[in-house]
Amino acid sequence: MPMQVGETAMAAAAFNDVAAWIMLALAVAIAGNGGGGAHKSPLISIWVLMSGVAFVAFMLAIVRPAMNWIVCRSTPPGRDFVDEGWRLIKRIEDFVSGLLLPLYFASSGLKTDFAKMRGVEAWGLLALVISAACAGKILGTFVVAMLCMIPARESLALGVLMNTKGLVELIVLNIGKEKKILDDEAFAILVMMALFTTFMTTPTVMAIYRRGLFLHVDRQLEPEQSTVTESEKSELRILACIHGPGNSPSLIKLVDTTRPAKKSAMKLYVMRLIELTDRPSSIVTVHLSRKNGFPCTNPFRASSSHNIMAAFEAYGQLGRVAVRPTTAISALSTMHEDICHVAKEKRVAMIVLPFHKRWRGEGNDEEMEDAGHGWRGVNWRVLKNAPCSVAVLMDRGFGADHRENSDPTNKVLKKVCVVFFGGPDDRKALEFGGRMVQHPAVMVTVTRIMLAERDVAINLQPMLEESGERSYSLSVAPLNAKPEKELDDSAVAGFQKKWNGMAEYVETVTNSIVEAVLVIGRSREYELLIVGKGQFPPAMVAQLAEYEAEHVELGPVGDLLASSGNGIVPSVLVIQQHNLEPPAADEAPASRTICSNKDVAVSM
Repeated sequence: MPMQVGETAMAAAAFNDVAAWIMLALAVAIAGNGGGGAHKSPLISIWVLMSGVAFVAFMLAIVRPAMNWIVCRSTPPGRDFVDEGWRLIKRIEDFVSGLLLPLYFASSGLKTDFAKMRGVEAWGLLALVISAACAGKILGTFVVAMLCMIPARESLALGVLMNTKGLVELIVLNIGKEKKILDDEAFAILVMMALFTTFMTTPTVMAIYRRGLFLHVDRQLEPEQSTVTESEKSELRILACIHGPGNSPSLIKLVDTTRPAKKSAMKLYVMRLIELTDRPSSIVTVHLSRKNGFPCTNPFRASSSHNIMAAFEAYGQLGRVAVRPTTAISALSTMHEDICHVAKEKRVAMIVLPFHKRWRGEGNDEEMEDAGHGWRGVNWRVLKNAPCSVAVLMDRGFGADHRENSDPTNKVLKKVCVVFFGGPDDRKALEFGGRMVQHPAVMVTVTRIMLAERDVAINLQPMLEESGERSYSLSVAPLNAKPEKELDDSAVAGFQKKWNGMAEYVETVTNSIVEAVLVIGRSREYELLIVGKGQFPPAMVAQLAEYEAEHVELGPVGDLLASSGNGIVPSVLVIQQHNLEPPAADEAPASRTICSNKDVAVSM
């Protein structure tokens, strides 16, 4: 759903609530006791209105400065005032939303006697009330929105959102019951109407904005399709997602290393990912993020004095990159839909995601910061549903200044190693590394790891159990090893021919894939390792599947480099090549078997 529709709905709902409270106060004052007793003077309504105005003035003139004073006194030195205020709002909100509101809703539920709705007449009246309520709100909002030149789908969604019933409506019903204006049957019917119109909102809005299946169209890093314009052929489009300010330096440095020499040959879409919850403070987070340029509650607790968008826009002006900022504000469970939708609409060649963990320091001083399992799920779903290739960046200080200045005599600021085993993902990683060769301050080394000759080969066979988080998810689609090896050899030969003398190529023959990968990972020679996820790896990588997986979504090699306790020093970029065709088979866990045929490839 477009963010503008949500903002319009929230603003309209807030205005409606304010108007409803004022009208409710006047109605209660004018209604008297509602039981036929002595009527109150009409001047009481004026007194009620003046009391409301005085209350608002008191809150603005007395309570607000007092709360500001409390926040200032409780804010430690070096901490941001806005963040502390947000935390105070969150604590108060927990008390109100977690205790007071449930108690009030429970009390209202105890007052509701659905047994009073007897006979066809009562249920017919319920249907009539629901129809009238939906027609009034949905059609009325739809017509006004259309007159304001809002598209039809957004107008309809806005009408459905405005049709929800909340706390104010329930308070009105309870007051009506207390004043004897509503009997038990009418109260039950109106409560049922409020429940129905609220529960129908989510599925209806989802049905309105249900997006079609993403087209399985591969977008190369160097497009050659005749259907695109000449400018699009030479333009690389990347969608970089960020959680908070802590992700900016590494992503800027990664984009900078792939920056082409030709001016304006890269377009970078920067998407800020902001979690939207059902808490009122989440709305405060959205407005602060739009005002300050970043979410004030970033998972890595980076200093909020840094402006994410300003950093990327400044880089775009200096680095020959066209930067286009955008924002995704949604629940973590559906955030991947926004990411994939933007990637499809903007025709990007690759999505770059930050890993949910970040490392700082080395050895005993190493610190790991975890954004949480929810952000890991976002990456997982993007990898599964993305309409293009996806890269996950595990940041261990890539882009930090201390490494660049550690050796003043070193003219090569960045050393990058592409670890190549074979398969579509590794070929995409090799292609991505080829773009880095063009950068004058980057030295690229391609290390092709090959398994020593054995009498048997390793294959993976699918198991019958459901896939779990501790087992690698494998595709059981058949894959012919011989053509794949020819494609691997052709990709390596093409890389050597194109970048001869500009990049280093090394072949390593080993009996242990694990040791070979860990030797490269523990080396301090490189600052960035580029590996393929391994959806369709060669048979030799299958031996990694016997180890317990810690990060299944990264594939066997990426999981080995991301697992704790392995002493990995450089940052790691795991690349997944987008499938040219829809998956031919379901995914299932795999078991490790031994077979005598060496020309066997695994599907992972």
